Amino acid sequence: MAELVMDLSGSGVAHAPLPEGDPKRRCPDITRAREALGWEPCVPAREGLEKTLKWFAECGGSRTPMRESS
Repeated sequence: MAELVMDLSGSGVAHAPLPEGDPKRRCPDITRAREALGWEPCVPAREGLEKTLKWFAECGGSRTPMRESS
């Protein structure tokens, strides 16, 4: 995943030691989202990352969450 992000963004990765107790590998479980919301991912990772990087570029890299239009 890091290689895909680097490829799409043209950036690099800074390697640092993991914080104490941090898992070495994550395996997200979306069962609760699927059951409670009827949601599951439907966009391929590359496409989703491209859209996310475009959004960050357009908002100037601001960390302000997206707001709904009124």
